[in-house]
Amino acid sequence: MKLTCNSVVKIVVFLFLLLPTYQLKAQETVSTLKTYTQDAQSDDKKKKKKTGDANFFIVGLDKLTGAFFSRLLIDIISMLILIRLIYYPIYHKKDFFFTFFLFNIIIFVITYLLNKVDLSMGAAFGLFAVFSLLRYRTENISTKDMTYLFTVIALGLISAVNKGTFIETSIINGIILVIAYALDGGMFIKNENTKKIEYENIELIRPENSLMLLEDLRKRTGLNIHKISVDRINFLKDTATVTVHYFDDKKK
Repeated sequence: MKLTCNSVVKIVVFLFLLLPTYQLKAQETVSTLKTYTQDAQSDDKKKKKKTGDANFFIVGLDKLTGAFFSRLLIDIISMLILIRLIYYPIYHKKDFFFTFFLFNIIIFVITYLLNKVDLSMGAAFGLFAVFSLLRYRTENISTKDMTYLFTVIALGLISAVNKGTFIETSIINGIILVIAYALDGGMFIKNENTKKIEYENIELIRPENSLMLLEDLRKRTGLNIHKISVDRINFLKDTATVTVHYFDDKKK
């Protein structure tokens, strides 16, 4: 059977006219498949939500396992050593006891619960470090207290997120505590403290009387002062605010 030129042209024109119909049907099929997929996903989400809501009322201890309480024990022991046996004997301050312990426990619980999520140690530490900075940026907190605050945060994060064993986590926390005591406990250098004093003998504020000022403040305070800096002078009241730097030589 031979095809003439007119026959070929007719066939091409016929196929060209049928093409939009096939395209429309294909688009309808794709749209139907998308709708079916979206409906299936929506049904799955609803089922998961219902399952999650139902599991909420089931009495169980899926999160509060032995690992949780073991990590919590390591964290609490580390905090007691840091705050009660290192921080308090050196500074004799109770102002931040509540803040340190509650900060640590809250961070531990939150990071342990988020441990199932893809949350790295760096992201978790950055999250709570930023929060602590926003909280204490206007507070009159010393550099040492801020350092202890970051140590408290680090202990909570390590105890909750660390992938190591019970022994490894304990050793890591122990290393931090030993270094903290070695640096701040006076093992390598003397522990230097500062104190602001309102001083009324303004004549001794002059630079040429610095030795007399040092001796006078040593006698009055009984502190081993080795450096004095003048913050401001009030000529109306004939007083000056000075900061004394001294070594705490008392054995604790």
